[in-house]
Amino acid sequence: MMIPERPSLERRILAALDGSAGGGARIPVVLGGCGTGRTSLLLRLRDLIGRSSTQYVDVERIATTPERFLKSMREASPFPPIQYGQVHAVETGARGSFDASLAFLDTARASGDAPATFLLDEFLELRTFESFPGLRSVLRDLLGALASSGNRFVLTTRYTARAHRLLRDAPAQFEIIPVAPLTPAEIRATLPAAPASRTLSGSIEDEEDGARDDLARLVHAISDGRPSYARMIAEASANMAPRGTVDPVSALSALLAPTGTIATACRFSYELRLHRARGYGALKAILEVLAEEEPLTLTEIALRLRRTPGSTKDYLSWLEDVDLIVSRQKRYSFTDPMMRLWGRLHCRATPPSEEDIASEVHAYVLMRLPHAEPALALAGAQKVEGERDKSWGIIEID
Repeated sequence: MMIPERPSLERRILAALDGSAGGGARIPVVLGGCGTGRTSLLLRLRDLIGRSSTQYVDVERIATTPERFLKSMREASPFPPIQYGQVHAVETGARGSFDASLAFLDTARASGDAPATFLLDEFLELRTFESFPGLRSVLRDLLGALASSGNRFVLTTRYTARAHRLLRDAPAQFEIIPVAPLTPAEIRATLPAAPASRTLSGSIEDEEDGARDDLARLVHAISDGRPSYARMIAEASANMAPRGTVDPVSALSALLAPTGTIATACRFSYELRLHRARGYGALKAILEVLAEEEPLTLTEIALRLRRTPGSTKDYLSWLEDVDLIVSRQKRYSFTDPMMRLWGRLHCRATPPSEEDIASEVHAYVLMRLPHAEPALALAGAQKVEGERDKSWGIIEID
């Protein structure tokens, strides 16, 4: 399954950059959790705008010290080497190097003195510089510099709550653009074609198309429309096809095994976000409580945790701050349903057995399927005598 193009999202960002949507040029801030395709979106924008006039910066990887951050940006820059505002920013120490970085973002130019475009991936990581002397308002300084610059910028982050809080009082140029989940149609467009569909015609090909629609809907339902999960499930399902049928449910079970790619992705996101929050151990305990049952109220969580409502409220706010949980009508639950499934399986004393995984995946799929449709799962259905072979088998989950 290829990474899906998001033309409507790309058009919205490009329109904001050039001001064609009205209201003048704006600075898009793209918000989306782990695996929502923020980085692939920026890399595609780099190609659409042109690599000679665009610089992609993986802030998360190079935000080490202000000095090394500046060095990394300059060395990777496609722009002509000029004295990037050094008249106004002396590169000495942390403060001077950060000011020089802002000057670089402001004064760099593409060929012909055209404005440069910077794609700053996970820009909130610059917050780590606030531990250095003289740097106590790095993110607000950054927003002020970008808003007054003649260059163009696209920012992304996985931390939605923090971005909203930061941008609450930011200059008007910043436009928040959430990354919406994939639609079933977008998932269907990236599915591998059924081999037989190229040679079959008429009603048989129609049946194949209908089966692909069913497959896309099922992958959409169990992936929650998240591009990374959808890609992994579809690819694993396709790899199972030579053994009989395309089976996303069995594929998901394999992907959630201790060494599976979805298990690895969930663990990465889980640990990354917890390490960006306060109260590591207590936060894990709350997530274990919510993995057992959700949604729960503050009082219900405090009772299960055996802590006071006041301290529990603090823990919950820290989890919301890194988007691990969400509160709806004062009831808390996981932001990412797949993360909850992973937690049920792997946040325990022993690794899950194959039976554990199969049982939890079965319950998860039943919960995720649209109530208006039959509870369908793609699996190895037995052939009915006299019926043609199909590339997809569909059976009902009991």
